[in-house]
Amino acid sequence: MYLPIDMLSMFLLIVVLAISQAYVNIALHKPAYQQYPFNHSDDRFDASNAVDGRKSDLSGGGGQCAVSEYGRQTATWWMDLTSIHSIHHITIYFRTDNSDDFFRGKIARNLLEFSVYVSNTTDRSKGMLCYKDDNFTINTIPSVFTTNCSVHGQYVIYHNERLPGVVYPDGYYSYVRNDLCEVEVYGCPETGFYGSNCSIPCPDVNCQYCHIETGTCQGCKPGYQGHHCELVCPLGSYGAACKLTCGHCRDVNQCDHVTGTCLTGCSAGYMGDLCKTLCPSGSYGATCKLTCGNCRDVNQCYHVTGTCLNGCSAGYMGNLCKTPCPSGFFGQTCSGICKDTCSGCNNVNGLCDSGCIPGWMGDLCNKVCPSGSYGAACKLTCGHCRDVNQCDHVTGTCLTGCSAGYMGGLCKTLCPSGSYGAACMLSCGNCRDVNQCDHVTGTCLTGCSAGYMENLCKTPCPFGFFGQTCSEICKDTCSGCNNVNGLCDSGCIPGWMGDLCNKGIADFKQ
Repeated sequence: MYLPIDMLSMFLLIVVLAISQAYVNIALHKPAYQQYPFNHSDDRFDASNAVDGRKSDLSGGGGQCAVSEYGRQTATWWMDLTSIHSIHHITIYFRTDNSDDFFRGKIARNLLEFSVYVSNTTDRSKGMLCYKDDNFTINTIPSVFTTNCSVHGQYVIYHNERLPGVVYPDGYYSYVRNDLCEVEVYGCPETGFYGSNCSIPCPDVNCQYCHIETGTCQGCKPGYQGHHCELVCPLGSYGAACKLTCGHCRDVNQCDHVTGTCLTGCSAGYMGDLCKTLCPSGSYGATCKLTCGNCRDVNQCYHVTGTCLNGCSAGYMGNLCKTPCPSGFFGQTCSGICKDTCSGCNNVNGLCDSGCIPGWMGDLCNKVCPSGSYGAACKLTCGHCRDVNQCDHVTGTCLTGCSAGYMGGLCKTLCPSGSYGAACMLSCGNCRDVNQCDHVTGTCLTGCSAGYMENLCKTPCPFGFFGQTCSEICKDTCSGCNNVNGLCDSGCIPGWMGDLCNKGIADFKQ
């Protein structure tokens, strides 16, 4: 028994309406975008108008439609459902300017050969083609178009184009544009369910996306695979469709098949829950807690072992560049040799940071002590050298001898008491105090002892004088008196006698 055409159409309409009412328009008020906006500053043509739920005025300027620029060879509009949804069907209300004649005479020719995609990204080539027009004409294209598309996705993309060099059928306009007044996407608001009212859980426990009508699993939850999502990801993989590779886990068996988290930590050189992040520059090893050595380029410290791939910076050696140059060497590759006048040089630049050996000075210990100084840090003062330039800068020895009054290798020792002059070879005169003989000149600083005169006190008193400062006069009865004590050592003149010739002979006889 066949139903009349009118009754059959009514039956199909009732079925479609029933299905439409069973699913939710998940596109309502979602973010939308179009490639070439008709007017950026006029929201009457904005992409969001096609998901605002309004369709009472289907005219281009009515503020309820998304309209793109004229004269373009591509037209793209998409909406973001903000997460992956189970989709059943998509309905598009095209712009008609509220007139079927206007729609077919002006609008339809821009729409012919349009496509509808569902994708998880804004790249339609990576999504599912739900519909491609290859049959409509300006007389048959519906102003309200519906296509079934039982897939899962986040982005619904409308696209049309006129390719250069392609001959299109009669009725096709040479340019395309968006003339979309409402795009409704019907499906389940949450994943993991199916059925006419989206109330039946997907049969397979680990199924994330199942067919909206049959419940057949179309995508497993992250970490699972198989026809019924009964298998965990193979060793070393995880996540959606097991397409992600585990990071550098310490134990690959401990990579969580769902999240990829390394449950027992990372192998050396990596960090983070997924162990996919290299150690920060300057660190390496287990948990990235080790500090790189003195690499020439810190970015060339191998994050696993700490080896300096480009070699060491100046002053260091070894694979890890943590070993300073051996004593006596410095610089790049420790090939520089420290000055032998250094007490110890800097392993990086060769500067004599520990000071110089005695007799040398300067950052590189390449300068002898200035004239008149010697020894460690040139802090010692040369003695009384005959020639100050002949003071040895290391030992302080006076190479050409001492100046008058001094003795010893350093010429810092005064002449012994009673001597003076060059090499202390001269004997002091008859000084009143022998310790007051000037060690340089021999001058008697406190004067002469009795019987002598002049600076050196080596000259006896003049004939006829004696005593301190030669100020006393010998007795005139002396033939000649002692210059010290005035005694008449040379005898008396005739007629006198005694030590001082102060007794006459006649007196003595009585």
